[in-house]
Amino acid sequence: MSDDQTFRIILAVGMLVFMPIGIYRRVRSQATGEKLDRRQEGTLILLTLRPLGIATMAGVIAFVISPASMAWSSVPLPAWLRWMGVAIGTIAGLLLTWTLSNLGENLTDTVVTRKKHTLVTTGPYAWVRHPFYTSTALAVVANALATANWFVCITGALVFALLVIRCRTEEQKLIERFGDAYRAYARRTGRFVPRFGERAQ
Repeated sequence: MSDDQTFRIILAVGMLVFMPIGIYRRVRSQATGEKLDRRQEGTLILLTLRPLGIATMAGVIAFVISPASMAWSSVPLPAWLRWMGVAIGTIAGLLLTWTLSNLGENLTDTVVTRKKHTLVTTGPYAWVRHPFYTSTALAVVANALATANWFVCITGALVFALLVIRCRTEEQKLIERFGDAYRAYARRTGRFVPRFGERAQ
């Protein structure tokens, strides 16, 4: 079995394990029936983020279905580096699952909060303010390495860059909603990685 075939199977298993969890959590969060105004993200994010996300996933899915179909954007990587991608992807999937389970019905796919939104500071949120974005960054690295594909890497990196830009608006919305409680929370936690020094104080 070739390396591509091996990593194709591993990626397929990862999708079968983690994608249903994400879909289930998204469906449950829609139970409120609220309409969320995605225009508050800004025109740039609104027009680019989701199409790029779809392009990234399409690249990964195409690789899983037929690695040869993505050969035009493949790069030669040693097997050990691709296995590192598998390890990083496992961490990303577990972090995403942990994040979604703590968010519950607070989950949205935009910067707008729900009417009954609560400030979540438990689980991964006790360490970082945006663990969903952290897991996305890890998943981008993991998919790029496992597929050994520059198209997956570039589109995924652009998705994460747009999330970082959108994060500023999201945090402003959270400050408007939770005021000093969110400001205090932001002082003791990192945005994407933990602030160990501040937590210890």
